[in-house]
Amino acid sequence: MSARAAVRTGAPLVSLALAGTLLAGCSDDDDGSAGGPGGVFAPLVEEVDGDTAAAEFLDDYVDDDGRVVRTDQGGDTVSEGQAYALLIALGAGDRSTFGEVWDWTRDNLVRDDGLLSWRWADGEVVDPSAATDADLDAARALVLAGERFDEPAWTEDGVALAEAVLDHATVEVPEGLAVVAGEWATTAPFWFNASYVSPATTDVLGDATGDERWAAVEAGSRAALLSLTEATALPPDWAHVQDDGTAYPVEGPGGQPVQFGYDAARVLLRHAESCEDVDREIAADLVDVLGTGETVAIYDLGGSGTTADRSPLMTTAQAAGLAAAGDTAGATTALRDAVALADEVPTYYGDAWAALAPLMLGDPALGGCAPLAEGDA
Repeated sequence: MSARAAVRTGAPLVSLALAGTLLAGCSDDDDGSAGGPGGVFAPLVEEVDGDTAAAEFLDDYVDDDGRVVRTDQGGDTVSEGQAYALLIALGAGDRSTFGEVWDWTRDNLVRDDGLLSWRWADGEVVDPSAATDADLDAARALVLAGERFDEPAWTEDGVALAEAVLDHATVEVPEGLAVVAGEWATTAPFWFNASYVSPATTDVLGDATGDERWAAVEAGSRAALLSLTEATALPPDWAHVQDDGTAYPVEGPGGQPVQFGYDAARVLLRHAESCEDVDREIAADLVDVLGTGETVAIYDLGGSGTTADRSPLMTTAQAAGLAAAGDTAGATTALRDAVALADEVPTYYGDAWAALAPLMLGDPALGGCAPLAEGDA
């Protein structure tokens, strides 16, 4: 199993076809071919300075060769960071950076089974285990970028990566298929990270591949998540899922404590952008626990803060829950606060989510049902 989490210091229907129609309306110079973000951002993204956050992430963390460098974590690279950069470049309409990031990822991280190796450092892969959140995010970005930038090869690469996830990182549960943490997590009890569940991604990949297994993934993964949220006020960063679909909190693969922190906060973001009411309700219910006041970086599963530290991710999670609950003003304020917090204390992870969250919640470019996009708010 991977020790990936031990390194982290602080997851109305718009189909793929409709997303392509929306994006096709962008002007000819939206491809960012001269370098840097050149996309037409949705009004909400600009309002909260999400366009600046996206530009700064790509400028600060993406090397000229397309490698995303975790500058605050020893200068290594993880598949998660490559996937985040792909999504951000897609949302920014930056074709040049997207191509560089994918070229480096394909050349350095793609495994024989089609999944992505998790960690690269000092010129080589140092942990070949796959991380399913990165694989899903990258596949989603590739499929949508192929449409937006008229690059069929990227769509083909995204479909291949999506099929590899189905083949190597899902397990059967009574409700369907559940995504597990990686190819290393397919023996019961299965390692499960609730923040890897992304309904918008499964919709995009289902449309792109035509593979009916994605509907089973959506059903089985949702059931595993609900098994957790029914038992505790907040879902844990890590859990085990039994063959019968029962899920329960556990310490992380690297010995991380049972908590709602730098992984599980992404549950709100990934479900707020879903096109299904049942998923948005998950995000709305969880923000009731977090509340509308100032967030901290980590909570216990009962909803009590366990640190005074703050994280842009948790503030964007609060924004996502408020957006899902229909509180547009509250969500916009929280997003603005998250971007400001990331600017005040820059970190790879915080900066990534300060850039991603406005896109996920306010711009249809990423293929979800952005709850703060014009017409949805």
